[in-house]
Amino acid sequence: MSIRFDGRVAIVTGAGQGLGRCHALGLAERGAKVVVNDLGGARDGTGASGEAAQAVVEEIRLAGGDAMANGANVTDARAVQAMVQSTVETWGRVDILVNNAGILRDKTFAKMELDDFRAVVEVHLLGSVVCTKAVWPVMREQGYGRIAMTTSSSGLYGNFGQSNYGAAKMGLVGLMNTLVLEGKKFDIRVNCLAPAAATRMTEDLMPPQILDLLAPEAVTPGLLYLVSEDAPNRSILAAAAGSFARAIVYETAGVHLSAEELTPEGVAKHWAAIGDPEGQEEYLEGGQQPENLLRRAAESRGLKPG
Repeated sequence: MSIRFDGRVAIVTGAGQGLGRCHALGLAERGAKVVVNDLGGARDGTGASGEAAQAVVEEIRLAGGDAMANGANVTDARAVQAMVQSTVETWGRVDILVNNAGILRDKTFAKMELDDFRAVVEVHLLGSVVCTKAVWPVMREQGYGRIAMTTSSSGLYGNFGQSNYGAAKMGLVGLMNTLVLEGKKFDIRVNCLAPAAATRMTEDLMPPQILDLLAPEAVTPGLLYLVSEDAPNRSILAAAAGSFARAIVYETAGVHLSAEELTPEGVAKHWAAIGDPEGQEEYLEGGQQPENLLRRAAESRGLKPG
């Protein structure tokens, strides 16, 4: 099976450098027309320049591909809407959105200013919302769409000094889960990429010998699969150094407490059983959780769940 994107149109945010650049080049190499979006700011989100995005466009064009640069700030709804409108006017559609743009403002939670917390959430989480909102009606109308969110192990599991970044990245998983349900009948599939790569975002966070292994090019194959025609749906793909894994949220079967034990002490007493992984499930929508808990309550009373 050969994965191609001929006739497809993709928008990649934060595509002037690092992972975004590799994603844009990879899509173009396999036939997609690509909007290379990049504000051109510093790692903390300050400043702006169109040089990085234009350089990637030139790379694509020199290789025989078709691309155009765009400098919209992903947090600016009007600018993003104009980018999407320009894309549709030029190429007729938008098939793929890769939400990759991001900034870092790392500090421990005790020392972090609220403005730095807001700024990171604004770019990573709300920036992805703004871009997705802009392409959503286009994808619904054409009955096709592939969207990739960029989450992180910092959101899934935590990372010292990144409370703002982790909160934003986990928020994208929640966004994905609901968009999957709402986009299903329009063949809009939404997935998350959880990458680790040597970019300017990570260059001072890891030792050099580790960074040497983490080429962005070793992550992009996973991204290309997540936005392909036969892509999965509602998947979190971890990717680094050519290795790939799926992160899956499970819920244990749990226990039901009798009226006599319905106390904090009762919860503490049964804590091990509550966390017993035997019989755990991957839920595919939020309603499954209360259904499971209500079923246990009904069974404890000898009732048949409705």
